[in-house]
Amino acid sequence: SLVGPSRNDQKKTKVKKKTSNPQFNEIFYFEVTRSSSYTRKSQFQVEEEDIEKLEIRIDLWNNGNLVQDIFLGEIKVPVNVLRNDSSHQAWYLLQPRDNGNKSSKTDDLGSLRLNICYTEDYVLPSEYYGPLKTLLLKSPDVQPISASAAYILGEICRDKNDAVLPLVRLLLHHDKLVPFATAVAELDLKDTQDANTIFRGNSLATRCLDEMMKIVGGHYLKVTLKPILDEICESSKSCEIDPIKLKEGDNVENNKENLRYYVDKLFSTIVKSSMSCPTVMCDTFYSLRQMATQRFPNDPHVQYSAVSSFVFLRFFAVAVVSPHTFHLRPHHPDPQTVRTLTLISKTIQTLGSWGSLSKSKSSFKETFMCEFFKMFQEEGYIIAVKKFLDEISSTETKESSGTSEPVHLKEGEMYKRAQGRTRIGKKNFKKRWFCLTSRELTYHKQPGKDAIYTIPVKNILAVEKLEESSFNKKNMFQVIHMEKPLYVQANNCVEANEWIDVLCRVSRCNQNRLSFYHPSAYLNGNWLCCLETSENALGCKPCTAGVPADIQIDIDEDRETERIYSLFTLSLLKLQKMEEACGTIAVYQGPQKEPDDYSNFVIEDSVTTFKTIQQIKSIIEKLDEPHEKYRKKRSSSAKYGSKENPIVGKTS
Repeated sequence: SLVGPSRNDQKKTKVKKKTSNPQFNEIFYFEVTRSSSYTRKSQFQVEEEDIEKLEIRIDLWNNGNLVQDIFLGEIKVPVNVLRNDSSHQAWYLLQPRDNGNKSSKTDDLGSLRLNICYTEDYVLPSEYYGPLKTLLLKSPDVQPISASAAYILGEICRDKNDAVLPLVRLLLHHDKLVPFATAVAELDLKDTQDANTIFRGNSLATRCLDEMMKIVGGHYLKVTLKPILDEICESSKSCEIDPIKLKEGDNVENNKENLRYYVDKLFSTIVKSSMSCPTVMCDTFYSLRQMATQRFPNDPHVQYSAVSSFVFLRFFAVAVVSPHTFHLRPHHPDPQTVRTLTLISKTIQTLGSWGSLSKSKSSFKETFMCEFFKMFQEEGYIIAVKKFLDEISSTETKESSGTSEPVHLKEGEMYKRAQGRTRIGKKNFKKRWFCLTSRELTYHKQPGKDAIYTIPVKNILAVEKLEESSFNKKNMFQVIHMEKPLYVQANNCVEANEWIDVLCRVSRCNQNRLSFYHPSAYLNGNWLCCLETSENALGCKPCTAGVPADIQIDIDEDRETERIYSLFTLSLLKLQKMEEACGTIAVYQGPQKEPDDYSNFVIEDSVTTFKTIQQIKSIIEKLDEPHEKYRKKRSSSAKYGSKENPIVGKTS
């Protein structure tokens, strides 16, 4: 735990069985000044003196399985001790729990080895970071993308993950992540020869998108998975279906039913959750889908596998198997629950994988999983996955370029009320064939005939039910758009709800969506609901379908830029090598004979890359000066016995 006056952040290791000499080899990250999340004021409320009061506490417990866990001992390390030593590795004697008794002798409770790394950034005033921030934010527009500052940062960092976190946060804050990630993913696609392995690697693109989904998808996971994961973790139902691992008295058929119940419940919730999928994720999936189709034009499934490889493989499946890392559960689950979650995650991952569903043969190595998966090889699951992937990736929130093919979403026969363009014209109901794509809603006299009326999806302002009293008709809904509302009657309530749902999803990101609407029609000079006479009067009831669940994330961009500056500083030697490599490539155009220092770098355009590196070096040099000044000031003020920090004599 990281414990302080106003916080107690806890993490928990896995249980190590059958040993009194366990090796955990687990890494936990705590952010000291980001208490647990950003505050609404976009500031960090943790003051410097609070850090003096923080301590790292490690409690060691013996797992009691069916009985209560037994406390074995604890270690406390004040964060202040670590500030003078960035990497701190040592053996510590376990201490009894501090209960106020000061006994001089303690029993030998054993010892524990810890490696604690502490990083502290000195964040300067905003104006210092302007040039570096500008250079990084230009990255999505640089041609080729491999010559951009953001891409170069990923290339030179020893651990790409160090670069990804601040980079993603900064680009997200300025709405630049989608174009950057798209450009980097396109670079990945150039090297992908087989459509079945699309986005399966661990590249800068996939790591950026993983981090983005973690940051913006937290709320999405909570509303989608948390209730079911709570049910699984708090229940003791056995779901083991491996004959070798079955406990005595376990019934494999019962376990199969338990597992199927959980998988079905989870799968059903996921495929109905597209309305909650954050806009940034939808925009990214839209781009991935378009690129994959262009790269593999003859593969009809690749547009789906490009999206499912992220949303199922890297998002839902990972959150199911380790809910604690996504803050869906407070701790690492017990071994039996971990096993249940692993089996569910494997099945969900394969169900969501378009390739596995399209083929008659599943991708499982284990015979028992192959047998279990046969339960899910039905057309209904394929249709549900396809529909879900369509919904989260077929519309772009920005203005559509018009080059991509619209995705067909729904069609069917319904009745619509005549638009009544003349005062004398009788406004009766006519049977029409409705068709919805990701770009427009149209209706036709008959299927296959030309459209009589078209509403562009971007013009839809709201889609709501219409009160039965308006026309004395059931199952009615209204499509409110730039012109007069379109009143439609479905054949039954299920069909009406399906149309409302799909129209809401497809138009959910429209910029001018209404917050209020009229639940009744405008007839004979007034609205039947509120009796307002003006046809343009503001709605009298809040819209039911709200905007997507995008949680605004406050990001301290100076803090993130400072982190990026630190990473460039630590990697200056590698940056220098990359600069030399650009010079060598520009001069020597012959074939590369053997791998050398720069063969690991991606350098597509040596001249542009060289210019960017020069800019990075110049900006870093200018930032070094204020940092050096601050360090000198801090070291003199911190010196015990200096004027700022005088020695305190003993009191009598």
